[in-house]
Parts: sequence; C-alpha cells; structure tokens
Amino acid sequence: MVERIAPAPMRLRSVFISDIHLGFKGCSADLLLDFLHNVNVDTLFLVGDIIDVWSMKKNMFWPQSHNNVLRTILGKAKRGTKVIFVPGNHDEVFRDFDGAVFGNLEIHKEYVHVTADGRRVLVLHGDEFDSVVKCSPWLAKLGSSIYDVLLAANPYINWFRRQFDLPHWSLSAYLKHKAKAAVQYIGSFEESVALAARKRGVDTVVCGHIHRAEMREINGILYCNDGDWVESCTSLVEDMNGRLRLIDWPKLREQMRSLEIDVPVEQAA
Repeated sequence: MVERIAPAPMRLRSVFISDIHLGFKGCSADLLLDFLHNVNVDTLFLVGDIIDVWSMKKNMFWPQSHNNVLRTILGKAKRGTKVIFVPGNHDEVFRDFDGAVFGNLEIHKEYVHVTADGRRVLVLHGDEFDSVVKCSPWLAKLGSSIYDVLLAANPYINWFRRQFDLPHWSLSAYLKHKAKAAVQYIGSFEESVALAARKRGVDTVVCGHIHRAEMREINGILYCNDGDWVESCTSLVEDMNGRLRLIDWPKLREQMRSLEIDVPVEQAA
C-alpha cells in the first residue's frame, strides 16, 4: 500500500487574482480552489470581477464550488492573510464600500502596495481605461453577452479535452487573441494603464479586466495583468524577496503532479 505525497504549498508574500466571475457558468472555480489550497500567502489581492453581478442578474447560478471559493478566501483571512478587494465593473456595487475594513478584509477602489524590495505597485481593476465600458455602457453589456456565450463553452470543450489527457484551452481566448482589432485594443489598454501609473508616481501597475495575463515594461513602468479564472486561469505572485512573476496554474499544477512521490505505508496486521 502506498500514500501519494504532494509538494508543500508555495510560500508567497503576495498573490494577485482577478476576473474570477463567481456566479457565471464559465468560472473555473475548481481550478482556483486547487490553486488557493496550494499557496500560503501574506496578502491576497482580489483585483476585481470576483463576483459576476451582471451575469447573476440575468441568470442566477451559484453552485457549491463557487461558495467554496468564498469560504476558502475568508478562511485565509481568518487565519491571518490580509485580503484586499478592489472591485471591478462586474461587481461595482461593492465600490460603495470603499475604505471599509472587516477584520483582515479591506475594500478599496485602488490600492498602492509596497513590495519586499521597496517598489510601489498601483493595484486597480482597469475598467476605467476601457473606452467601451467608459463611453458606452450599453455596448459593453451587449459585448459581454456575446463573450459570455464563448466563455460558457469553455468547460464543455475542456471536459472533452480531458478525456484525451489534453491540457486546458480556451476557445474565447484563442479567438480574441487572433482578432486584429482585439490585439490593437489590448495594446491601447495596456499603454493607457501604464500612463496612469506613471502619473501617479509608482513603479509598477497591476490590473485585470481584459483577461490577458501579461508582464512587460511600458515607458519605464512595469505593466502587469494577472489574467483571469475563466480562460487562462493565471495569477500574478510576489515571492518573499519582492520578485513578481506570472503563474499559469494548469501548467504549473501538471508540473507539481510530476513531483509527487509514492511512499510505502505499512498496513496494520
């Protein structure tokens, strides 16, 4: 008889996650739960669109796995993790509670974090730099409805792929990144966010909103987008020395599984 031993949870100073979209059928709640169970973190940043109020107004959907995500986050807060919630456009109702503190949970419209090596990091969701959301809210909601159809197809596609041991893949992300107009929009969005960070006098900016994980320097500002937990299932993390990096959890999870070992367990006589 053997017992399978997994690697110890990662010890991190900060974790940044956004665009979970709890309450939406395309949310990869099980993958996120797996990630949260594999990290020990001092500060957890929830960078907007954690709860998809837009989707829940159209169709109430709240399975146990979505409830488990919230319970796990609150459990970490109870055990000492500082949780900073920066609401996005899909959960903008919580922006009315800007500055509220509930134990280890704080709500802010934006937040400046200082890394272990002294860099100042502006944390915001990013929808204020989306010209479609800012200038035409009705058009944004129409686009969101079309996008939701693509996102909702992802779980079924990935169930089929798992039957053949194929990795996680997103139809909506593939089509979005192939579209020339989408690529141009993403570039403009990233440059606008970096410019705002420069004006605020910070070194780095972390955002979400566009569901595209990225780290690159733009005119002297380190632009970081932590991705999402619908398509790519990614997170931005800070190690104990202040270094930032992106984690693609489906890929990293497979790597961690390859490090699991079987330990013989003596059976009772």
